[in-house]
Amino acid sequence: MLRQQDVGHRIVVRRIVGVRAGRPLFSDALGELVELDETHLTLATRQGRLQVPLAQVHRAKRVPPVGRPAAAAVVALELAADEAWPAAVRGRLGDWLLRSAGGWSGRANSALPVGDPDRPLPDAVDAIERWYAERGRPALVNTPLPLATPVAAELDARGWAARPPVLVQAVALAALPPAAGPPVELAAAPSEDWLAVAAGRKGGLPDAARHVLTAVDQVRFAHVYADGRLLAMGRGTVTGQGRWLGLSLIEVVPEARRQGLAGLVVRALAEWGAGLGARDAFLQVEQRNTAAVALYRGLGFTTHHTYLTRVAPA
Repeated sequence: MLRQQDVGHRIVVRRIVGVRAGRPLFSDALGELVELDETHLTLATRQGRLQVPLAQVHRAKRVPPVGRPAAAAVVALELAADEAWPAAVRGRLGDWLLRSAGGWSGRANSALPVGDPDRPLPDAVDAIERWYAERGRPALVNTPLPLATPVAAELDARGWAARPPVLVQAVALAALPPAAGPPVELAAAPSEDWLAVAAGRKGGLPDAARHVLTAVDQVRFAHVYADGRLLAMGRGTVTGQGRWLGLSLIEVVPEARRQGLAGLVVRALAEWGAGLGARDAFLQVEQRNTAAVALYRGLGFTTHHTYLTRVAPA
């Protein structure tokens, strides 16, 4: 049976649609699982959304995505994402990246094993452990899948744990739906209100965090105000040789949700990015965050690839 970890992935469902001569009749549905609760699952299929009561599900399983991206495409997007979320302290193991930002966010405090580490795999993992130990930080590794499957196998053998899966999602800017609503202000620096909301979401903003947020050549901070109060916000960057608009910290205050403000912020940042020549947008969302996955699915985002943040044994 499916689990919350399957939300955002392509699945096939065999469901009971009737009974004939005392025997059940079955029908198969294929699509992206966008919601799973205690009573129903919801699929996004080519024919539209399909809600299926779990009592009618005979079998369901995850299936491989159509058109799985080439390894080079995953590497290019991971490097664009690294540019968009730059750790202040950095090192290299051959092509692999080592990153530290005082513990603020997993992405900025993990190794990124893409390319050739210029040494045998076990030696590379040993070097990662030493590099983080020298800085008094736990060793973390972000493993894009299936690209980093050999790395994941080595970490499994060493007893490394895994944090919840993260979906790296993408959409062509031209495919984003239009949005209408209050004006979105874009600024080259975040306001104090913006930083306060970000601090509440991320558990504080040390100096290393401010570096991650602002140390990008092309960056904008979106603000939506009503009666002088910040209702929605977001951050956009253009990296990856100008191709990719990176979206992060898309946030709406609780009392203003379900009014389309998140989509409004995404559209405003998309127009800014397109003006700089960007063609596609990406974001990263935890697979278990089903509300956000559904929101981005409604904007046209699909899963490009996934990653796991692996944590060294204490």
